[in-house]
Amino acid sequence: MQPTNMLYIISDQHNRNLLGCYGHPMVQTPNLDRLAERGTRFANAYTNCPICVPARASLATGRYVHQIGNWDNGQPYDGSVSSWHHRLREQGIHAASIGKLHFQGQSADHGFGEEIEPLNVVDGVGDVLGCIRDLPPFRNKRPGIREAGPGDSTYLQYDQRNANNAIEWLRAHQNDEKPWCLFLSFVCPHPPYIAPPDLYDIYDPDELPMPPQWHATDWPDHPAMDYFRRFFTFDPQFAEPIIRQMNAAYYAVCTYLDRQIGRVLNAIDELGLGDKTHVIYTSDHGEHLGGRGIYGKFTMYEESVAVPFLMAGPDVPAGKVVATPVSLIDSFPTIVEAVGAQQTAADADLPGESLWAIAQDGNRDRTVFGEYHAVGAKHGAYMLRNLQYKYIYYVNDPPQLFDTTVDPDECHDLAPLPDSQDVLENLEYKLREIIDPEAVDARAKAAQKATIDALGGKEAVIQRGAFDNSPVPGEAPAFRQHGTQ
Repeated sequence: MQPTNMLYIISDQHNRNLLGCYGHPMVQTPNLDRLAERGTRFANAYTNCPICVPARASLATGRYVHQIGNWDNGQPYDGSVSSWHHRLREQGIHAASIGKLHFQGQSADHGFGEEIEPLNVVDGVGDVLGCIRDLPPFRNKRPGIREAGPGDSTYLQYDQRNANNAIEWLRAHQNDEKPWCLFLSFVCPHPPYIAPPDLYDIYDPDELPMPPQWHATDWPDHPAMDYFRRFFTFDPQFAEPIIRQMNAAYYAVCTYLDRQIGRVLNAIDELGLGDKTHVIYTSDHGEHLGGRGIYGKFTMYEESVAVPFLMAGPDVPAGKVVATPVSLIDSFPTIVEAVGAQQTAADADLPGESLWAIAQDGNRDRTVFGEYHAVGAKHGAYMLRNLQYKYIYYVNDPPQLFDTTVDPDECHDLAPLPDSQDVLENLEYKLREIIDPEAVDARAKAAQKATIDALGGKEAVIQRGAFDNSPVPGEAPAFRQHGTQ
């Protein structure tokens, strides 16, 4: 393909269903919908880990979490594994970031030529409390859900600055002779679930569709889900008006995010960059919104592990929908190809593929992989997703199997059925071609224990506490203590 500029826009915790272009009947996302109209929408795109720090490390390096060791939000990317940002810089192509990185920071070389107002992990280590996997302190997430509604937050303010900084950056680089890559990372719609009042008023909580299996009588009876609900104090179920109010706030923040992205996309057109700039929009993971009795991410259900993924620009098919499964690790070869750089011999074993070719081709079966070793999970969980099935392997717990072609809401687990055993065996065989799940689980826990020991041990880490949301640049982290199991 002809080398072009690359604008890679990523949000944080955007449920894939909450875009008009993905079929939602109520949410207002006109700017992202227009991006989909003039480009290609990937119907089956996934994160490689449904929590911030590992997902972003995988995106940066094009490698799975178990390959790079960024297991959780207390083990951030430090630049020691080559990223696509390093690759571009090595070849004389300017790569800049604006907004949330969730990397180590602390003067680490992440590979970008410039980082504008980056949000990185606290103190260069992040949420180390999540590294405690053996008898960890449980967390109470209930206050943030009860307090959802209209108002203002540092996240809303930060994303307006991120859009402002992006527009200013585009103006400064509109006449560059060589292609560039701008990684523009918004923090919305990540909690807090606080929305601008004018946008909150758009959504009547009583009219919003409810997420799958939101009612306690329908919660999936699985040990891993039961543990998540107990760990984060999601059980007992919230009153329905509270769930609806929280959903309305989240919808409104999605619309706010769309407006900020629209400002940047308008600047691309106004500056005459449309014909020489490719644009990608995605998110690092999704949001449950109370589905399965869970709020946030963490799981391998669609609302958590699926992500929106849109591509537009020169020679990208317009109005096309691609069903071929893809994931965030495909970003590395996609970005490198867009700007005219080359992968090196060190990249020969990258598991991802360039999405430019996938966008041009017909739909094909392809298996994508995800894993989770972080807060709220006793043991590792692994996902395989192909065109028909999603298979979830839990260390020490029963597997799950969903036929997504007939059960897109994943309400009917096929794993216990006798007729599913051949499918389960085949998918477990494919999983073990990628990893040894028990060995990787043990390796993750050993690395997490080493991190805890290096910081003074379990009691010292518990005494430090944790924070619900990473602070924006200039904001102090709001540490609080958590109870024991």
